[in-house]
Amino acid sequence: MEKKYSRVGVGVMIVNKQSEVLLGLRQGSHGAGEWSFPGGGIEFGDTIEKTVKKEVKEETNLEVDDLELISVADEMRYLVEGKQYVMIGFKANSFSGELKLMEPDKFVKWEWFSLSNLPELLFSGTESMIISYKTGKIYQNGQK
Repeated sequence: MEKKYSRVGVGVMIVNKQSEVLLGLRQGSHGAGEWSFPGGGIEFGDTIEKTVKKEVKEETNLEVDDLELISVADEMRYLVEGKQYVMIGFKANSFSGELKLMEPDKFVKWEWFSLSNLPELLFSGTESMIISYKTGKIYQNGQK
């Protein structure tokens, strides 16, 4: 029997001067066809902040700073796939660099969206982060 376990991931809401958020269209096995904030799993020995900055740079070529905790969520949507995540969401209050598609095997493209006009298919962790950001309630228990 395969051992199941939870993983910890991070997501980062990057907001531009037009108050739009950066979302990537995912491809690959987990969350394919869904839009998500940049982010990824915390690797053993890395801090949360190191993971946030590393994942954003690896995926978008952007550098983020002045991080603000906006959500912690139990992600239960993917239990049927044998995956459970605890997602920690941040808002980057500043960023720099030129946006580039750095991992074309994981993302189709990056686009900026208004929070009032988001795409329909959102990755579970991204959806939880947006709910927390809009409501000011940091913890989401994964129950809809």
